[in-house]
Amino acid sequence: MEEAEKASEPHAGTALAFDFGEKRIGVAIGNLELGLAHPLVTLSNENKEECLRSIARLIKEWEPVLLVVGLPVHADGAEHELTRRSRRFAHRLQARFGIRAVLEDERYTSISASAALDEASVRGRRQKQVLDQIAAQLILQSYFDKRNAIT
Repeated sequence: MEEAEKASEPHAGTALAFDFGEKRIGVAIGNLELGLAHPLVTLSNENKEECLRSIARLIKEWEPVLLVVGLPVHADGAEHELTRRSRRFAHRLQARFGIRAVLEDERYTSISASAALDEASVRGRRQKQVLDQIAAQLILQSYFDKRNAIT
């Protein structure tokens, strides 16, 4: 993140992060001052309007000052179809809710989330229920770590 970008972003308040997927969207929450992210919920994305209503409820409840959306790219950084859809999702959130939405590289977050859940003996169906929100947590934590690394 560039210095100018950091300066224009809020320094205090709640951030919500999203791991966008065609079927599910993982959501995590964190505090900008503390720089700690926590898994929150996994939303179904099969009905787009219902999903947006669920996001609206989360925004009303948590009153975030920033939204962070994972940006999926190939290992070499090349973009693909889900990259475009994630960008569109971030723009839609910002336009609809009037809250700044930033994109965060999410390479390997699902793999890391699955490995962490395996280590915690959470597997199979139980893992599927929380995998996306753990991935969202990793996306938000990555955002916090980069933000706090800039001095």
